[in-house]
Amino acid sequence: MKSIRVIIPAAGKGSRLQKVSGDMPKAMFAVGNRPMLEYVLDNVSFVDEKDTYIVVGCGKDIIINHFGNKYTYIEQKKQLGTGHAVMECTKEFENFDGSVLITFGDMPLFRYEEMEAMCQQHIDNNADCTLMTAENPSLKSWARIIRDENGHFSRIVEGKDCTAEQQKIKELFSGVMVFDSKSLFRVLPEIGCANVQKEYYITEVPELMVKKGMSVDTYFTKDGDDLRGINTPEDLEICDKILKSRIAGRQ
Repeated sequence: MKSIRVIIPAAGKGSRLQKVSGDMPKAMFAVGNRPMLEYVLDNVSFVDEKDTYIVVGCGKDIIINHFGNKYTYIEQKKQLGTGHAVMECTKEFENFDGSVLITFGDMPLFRYEEMEAMCQQHIDNNADCTLMTAENPSLKSWARIIRDENGHFSRIVEGKDCTAEQQKIKELFSGVMVFDSKSLFRVLPEIGCANVQKEYYITEVPELMVKKGMSVDTYFTKDGDDLRGINTPEDLEICDKILKSRIAGRQ
């Protein structure tokens, strides 16, 4: 695909996955006998390896030694949120005029064909931002997509911040986004960290873009299980079962 790069934040430690204290990066924990980051890289492999930027932090050498120098690595020395991870890439992207896909190292269930189709839609529509959405009633704590009276994207509300009425919204935010790079890095410095965690969230960018009159689109993926990330041992078990069932279904 022409003029596209991908950023994969993968700097987290994954403390809840570790039975003992250690430096294993969260993205390197195994699901289906492979590090979850391997699935993520497979799912974005329509992007050239040299244009794939992995943001590393905790246990960075484990990731770099495993995947080698075919990818580009950006170090996030302090984990200050998803927005901060992308900010760390600013210098590398200042002269890039194209699209940038953002997905995460702990979300292995997205599919190559869905990622590629979303990026193609984004390019075809000449959007400033395109968000992947889905429905999955079992993911009650997931962020919701809020739309205006005309059905256009308005903002993302984190699950824990939803009102009782917003909790009824079925359309969930996947975490996956693709941006026009120039638009992203123009708006990114405006996000703040006025939250309990004192972190910068990339999810603030689409709402800021809407307020500036920029174009924010959505892409709906039919399988809501794609949205499942891995934060706990229970998540690992669920994702492992889903991957095995998908493999069995292809045989």
